Amino acid sequence: MAAYHQEEFTPEEEAVLRRFFTNTDKPVFGLINLPEVVKGALFARYSRSPKSLRRLFLDEFVSDPESGLDAIARAMDDDPLVATKKAEQLYDRMFFEYGDDSVAQLGGAHLACEQASNLLTKVLEWGRLAAYLEQSTRYIAYDARLGDRYRYFIPDEIASSPLHDEYVAHMEHTFDTYSRMVSTAFDHFAGRHPKEESDPMWVWRSTIRAKACDSVRGLLPVATLSNVGIYATGQAYEMALVRMKAHPLSEVRDYADMMLTELRKIIPSFLTRVDLEDRGVRWSQYLSDVRTGLEEVAADLDRPSDAGPEVTLTDWDPEAEVKIVAAALYAVSELPDSELLAIARAMSPERRAQVMAAFVGDRANRRHKPGRAMERTAYRFDVKCDIGAFRDLQRHRMMTIEWQRFSTRLGYDVPEAVEEIGLTSEWRGVMDAAGELYERTRELLGPDVAQYVVPFANNVRFVMEMSPRQAFHLIELRSGAAGHPSYRRVAHQMHEQIREVAGHRLIADAMKFVDYSEVDLERLEAERRAFAKRSRSGA
Repeated sequence: MAAYHQEEFTPEEEAVLRRFFTNTDKPVFGLINLPEVVKGALFARYSRSPKSLRRLFLDEFVSDPESGLDAIARAMDDDPLVATKKAEQLYDRMFFEYGDDSVAQLGGAHLACEQASNLLTKVLEWGRLAAYLEQSTRYIAYDARLGDRYRYFIPDEIASSPLHDEYVAHMEHTFDTYSRMVSTAFDHFAGRHPKEESDPMWVWRSTIRAKACDSVRGLLPVATLSNVGIYATGQAYEMALVRMKAHPLSEVRDYADMMLTELRKIIPSFLTRVDLEDRGVRWSQYLSDVRTGLEEVAADLDRPSDAGPEVTLTDWDPEAEVKIVAAALYAVSELPDSELLAIARAMSPERRAQVMAAFVGDRANRRHKPGRAMERTAYRFDVKCDIGAFRDLQRHRMMTIEWQRFSTRLGYDVPEAVEEIGLTSEWRGVMDAAGELYERTRELLGPDVAQYVVPFANNVRFVMEMSPRQAFHLIELRSGAAGHPSYRRVAHQMHEQIREVAGHRLIADAMKFVDYSEVDLERLEAERRAFAKRSRSGA
């Protein structure tokens, strides 16, 4: 290992540093026990200083009587919120002197967002530069009440309208039916797939429960409440809040206010612009105006006469494989991009296949994905599938995704499992009632509010534009045997259309972990692997 310079600190300085850094003698170290705003301020100053971070911290961040670490630490003993205010003073000073917008990327916060409708969760998860973890409809049966009603949201727009009582009655009936169907489905699959002697009880029960929940989750409405855990930088939160404040639904705007209040207790300085009239407010107004303008120019567009196919590859580059070959050679050559493209065009198909094979390499599992040369081109898919499947596909953020409003107008399917169990009549009863209530709500309150009524089993249309590299990740992951049948079917069609419609066989054939196997208990092998890991670890 190379010999790195070791900075010298006095014993007193080392004692201070050990409280806030993971080591005092190596060139790589972590920051601990510091407020997020202090970390942001420290890095803001760091970018304009010749000093090491630890020396800078000791010289400029520790001893200031008003906003230094000593003052912050003393305040922490009395009141953490006072400490945060003192840290904010330090950040403001450093940001004013040394910072720019990028400093807001250096501090983050964990935020728990509970009792959010599934309409709101899609708004929360819009941003690319954040981490989200949402409550799963696969592992949680939504058959328990939260207070005096099932877990569904009543928007202010409906609460204050003549539709309130009808809406509540419909939701109660929907969740009653869902609860009965989950129980029936569990008993059905338990009888069809008895526990094997080698499987622990919890592996079997978890698998059967997931199968039951998967089978009937389509009855759940978009109003269903969920919990979302978020970790994001100050900049990502600022962008999210500005968007939310421009949203046409009161739930989203009110939730933005609650989020801003709590985030200002953790990273206040990163969010000062959100509600300033000439900054965040003006930005939100711009977004709202754009939406309104588009609605007006689209008002005369006709409704589709046909819902169309499930997956359509609408745009691709005929030269995609040629360009990827040229891009793959770029980093290992000394030639300019234009010359490499000419060379790739002149290659025989066999030579291009040879280069592509070397670039893809020997992939041992789906996590071994080709490099950035696969980002040289793109595919654009128009997808129409049920909202439940969309909720999973929407989580892939390294692509461009746009979706239309949720509605009942694109129809619904009856899952094979529901037909097999003999619940088709009940299923259609709930779905058709939702369609009628949707139209009444849309007529009275508009298409945005009407979305709350729509069940997950209804179809939604959305477009996904991605590089082949992202296609590797999405298609191989979502075609896996443990996946829900709805999104597995979408992944299979994407793969087939890349190969057959675009004719990109080198790319499609390199996706060697696309899983076309037929499975019955989707989660069984995954639960068995989880059990094996626990057993090996002694858990």
